[in-house]
Amino acid sequence: MRRLTAQHSASTRPGRPALTREVFWFVVIGVASTGAQASLYWVLRHWSSPILANFASLLVVTVLNTEANRRLTFRGSAVRALQAHLAAGGLFVLAYLITSGAVLLFRHFRPTASPAAETLVLAPSFALVTVVRFTVLRMVVFRHRHR
Repeated sequence: MRRLTAQHSASTRPGRPALTREVFWFVVIGVASTGAQASLYWVLRHWSSPILANFASLLVVTVLNTEANRRLTFRGSAVRALQAHLAAGGLFVLAYLITSGAVLLFRHFRPTASPAAETLVLAPSFALVTVVRFTVLRMVVFRHRHR
């Protein structure tokens, strides 16, 4: 009985198992989001500028990504949907600046590059933003409140 109680209390505390689950879901959602954003950027890029295509694709994917992370990665958090999305707004601005900077820098050196080449350049910046996003979401937005 004592062993079951110890196992139960260890599993209800935020710790290594919770972090492992969070990292797993964040990676799954991050890979799907990066693929969706790259695809949407590539499609939009055929009709709009790199900055507008990046803004639109990032906006759509950020909203979906935040909600997926709220429901799966950080499930059980007391943070409401609106609160999570407003907090993620600052992350959106940072992500937009990083990804736009990457594509504009690339276009400066390769002005005739194709939308596909731009999309390939954006992938590493999406990955960087994902790492920063996970850290901020976990430590600030969805942090565990200890009593």
